[in-house]
Amino acid sequence: MKQWTLEDMVPMDGKIAIVTGGNGGIGYQATKNLLKSGAKVYMASRDSPKSHDAIKRLKEETGKHALYFLPIDLSDLRDVRKAAKEYLSKESTLDILMNNAGVMAAPADQLTKDGYDLQFGTNVLGHFHFTMLLLPALLATPNPRVINVSSRGHLFAPSSGFFWDKLKGPKKGTWIPGLNFIERYQLYGQSKLGNILFSNELVRRYGDKGLIAISVHPGVIRTDLGRNHNSLNRWVYWHLAQPVEYGALTQLYAANVPDAKELSGKACSFDVFNIS
Repeated sequence: MKQWTLEDMVPMDGKIAIVTGGNGGIGYQATKNLLKSGAKVYMASRDSPKSHDAIKRLKEETGKHALYFLPIDLSDLRDVRKAAKEYLSKESTLDILMNNAGVMAAPADQLTKDGYDLQFGTNVLGHFHFTMLLLPALLATPNPRVINVSSRGHLFAPSSGFFWDKLKGPKKGTWIPGLNFIERYQLYGQSKLGNILFSNELVRRYGDKGLIAISVHPGVIRTDLGRNHNSLNRWVYWHLAQPVEYGALTQLYAANVPDAKELSGKACSFDVFNIS
C-alpha cells in the first residue's frame, strides 16, 4: 500500500476549517498544511502570546493570510459557548472541525472551571459542547468532517470504560492511594475513549445528513503534551517519540482525502503515513 504524504494533499481552496489547539504541536502542523493547501483556517486556542505568535509565524511560513484567531478555553464551557457564537456570527458553513487540543496525565485533582476532571472536561466535554453548538454550520455544508484526535491511549481506560463517579469533584487519592500517577493515566485513557465514542455517535445520529466523523491516533509524538509525565517517563517519551510533523499526518489525511466516507465512524492510525 502506498504511504500517504503531504505531497498527496489535494487543493482545499474554498474550504473552511477550525483547528482547536492549533497554536502548537501537531495542531500547529495541521494548521500550517491546511493553510498551504488553500483552506481558510480558524485557530481555536487560548488567548495567549503563544497563540498570537503562532499566527504570525504561520502566515510568514506559508505566505497565506486566510488564518483567523478564535479564542477558546475548552476547560470552561461558558467560554466554549462564546467561541461558537463568535464563529457563527462570521460564518454560516464549516467544512472541517478538527478537535485537536488536549491535555495528558494532568494531576488527578485538577478540575475544569465547571468542576469536571480536567482531562475529560477538556478533551471530551469541551469538544463535545463546541461541536454540538457548531452543528448548524456543519450540517449546512456538503459532507462536513469532524475529526477527533484520540489516541491508542484509550487502552489505559478502566475495564468498565468510564469511572462516572470520578468525572466531577475532588479525586486525588480516592482510587489508588499513593499511586496518583496511575490514576491520571486512567483518566487520560477514558478521555481518549470518549473521543472515539463521540465520533461513532456523531455518525450514528448525523451520518444520514452527510456528516463524516473520524477519530485518529497520531502516534507517539514529540510535543509538550507529555509535560505532566515524571522525569523518567518524559525521557522515555521523548526518545521513543516521532517528530511532530509526523503526528499531524493522520488528521491531515482525514481532513484532505477526497472520499472519506469509508473512514467515517472508524479510528484511523498513523501507521500508513510517512513524511515526504
